[in-house]
Amino acid sequence: MVRVAANQDQSEAERAHYVYVQHAKMVSRRGNKVMCDEITDYRVTPSENGSHAELLKVDGRLLVHHQYQRYNRLLPNTDGDGKKKDGSGVEVKKDEPTTDASHDTIEITIGGDNADREIVENMRGNLLHDESKDGLSAHLFPLTSKDQKDYAFQMMGRERLNGRDVYHIVFRPKDKSDYAWKGDAYIDTTAYQPVLVTTGLSRKVPFAVRTFLGTNLPGLGFTVTYSPQADGVWFPSTFSTEFKMEVLFFFRREIILDAQNRDFEKTHGKVTIVGEATPVEEKQR
Repeated sequence: MVRVAANQDQSEAERAHYVYVQHAKMVSRRGNKVMCDEITDYRVTPSENGSHAELLKVDGRLLVHHQYQRYNRLLPNTDGDGKKKDGSGVEVKKDEPTTDASHDTIEITIGGDNADREIVENMRGNLLHDESKDGLSAHLFPLTSKDQKDYAFQMMGRERLNGRDVYHIVFRPKDKSDYAWKGDAYIDTTAYQPVLVTTGLSRKVPFAVRTFLGTNLPGLGFTVTYSPQADGVWFPSTFSTEFKMEVLFFFRREIILDAQNRDFEKTHGKVTIVGEATPVEEKQR
């Protein structure tokens, strides 16, 4: 895992030199009925603090009074990253980054025809555009040197996955009282890079807490697959989740996300000028 951590740290730095398109579909469903589904394409470019997501396309539909209404733009009070600009409807609040699985808070005001659309657009911003160069929320997969220190890892054996020989590793928080992630990581035996990582909550939120908050997210977990680029840099290629949302004991939804990173292009390296440049004419004198 020390080699995996070193490779992950290096890969994170190298991925900052890539521009790519993220194609994502988010769905909010009540029982078997689709309340809202929305497909978006973003062009993701690296920035100093993470990445910048430029919206390219929106294709959505929302169930309003038993009929689907189609739309091709985000809500007026939502910016390109899916974050709310005011306090209405669904609001995503972000704390400082942490390895805690509950570091992202979602507040929902029930009511209004756009409730499911707001859930879809804000949760996408929360899960995919959270100060990450990888196109998915940071700290969901504890494989970097910074995150590994809080986790215990156990080798389960060798397997064959996606055409590669892999080590099967299980992980969970060292502190069993933490509400963090547990899961499985399948590590390429040659490149020491993750091929597939799946996570779920390390422990259930106590019933008394769920009752007090009136909110429950059963089945919350994530799956990500990685693949190498032509120059050998490994990048998250798919990211998915499917879980239930239960709010105030009567508002129930199933949330589904399926995202793909594609159309990768490597950017040019940075050129830094140190000191003052001397004009050619002065050099010739």
